[in-house]
Amino acid sequence: MRTFPVIGLPVAATDYAGAVEWILEKAALKDRAYAVEAANTHVAALSRSDVEFGNNIRLFDLITPDGMPLVWSVNAQLPPKDRLKDRVYGPTLMLKCFEATDKVSSPHSHFLLGGREQTLAELTSRFSEDFPKAKIAGSYSPPFGTWPEEETENIIEKIRDSGADHVWVGLGCPKQEHWIATNKHRLPPAVYFGIGAAFAFHAGEVRQAPATIQKFGLEWAYRLAMEPRRLFKRYFVYNTLFIFHTLRDHALAEN
Repeated sequence: MRTFPVIGLPVAATDYAGAVEWILEKAALKDRAYAVEAANTHVAALSRSDVEFGNNIRLFDLITPDGMPLVWSVNAQLPPKDRLKDRVYGPTLMLKCFEATDKVSSPHSHFLLGGREQTLAELTSRFSEDFPKAKIAGSYSPPFGTWPEEETENIIEKIRDSGADHVWVGLGCPKQEHWIATNKHRLPPAVYFGIGAAFAFHAGEVRQAPATIQKFGLEWAYRLAMEPRRLFKRYFVYNTLFIFHTLRDHALAEN
């Protein structure tokens, strides 16, 4: 899987098919924990501005271009024939992984970590109906706030007991990335995903932006309009930082 730097973040030049193929291959190995991140401008800018987060995100094995600005940055480094036609959006990647594991002959199972119990119940009900052969081996709604070591051990044990080979971690960014990275060395063999708001989207709790808005890289504006108080600082700060670092890196490369 070829990667290209996007303000220092190694982003894979891949589409949904390539990402799903890679994920199923690694899940079948059952040899260690693999970490997958669908990165948008927030993740990229945070990895550049926050040393701890940057170090942790570089422990991930596959970083896909979730946001269109990352697609454009990758495409600027590719010949025209190899350029990506679309992003690899985290919530859609989740659906495509469930769809793929519903069709393959070898068994695959999933674990859902994060969100409220009601959200997990909605997700389990929906995915069990839509993807009956993609087994949900377990789910867990952890407590809010910082976890003591005993809680982390409890979560790891639940994942191990489930036998899941796809673990979807919806704790919000950057908590989910920090948790996966800092515990990666002791997590049970599986593919772990930092999946952000996908749980809320697929449970019907939060509306996704229309496809046209997503394609033009304006999903952030749609979500900001839906949740202005929660998201204003994130988008204002990190979208600005992403643009700044992109222009700066481009200028330095030319010199």
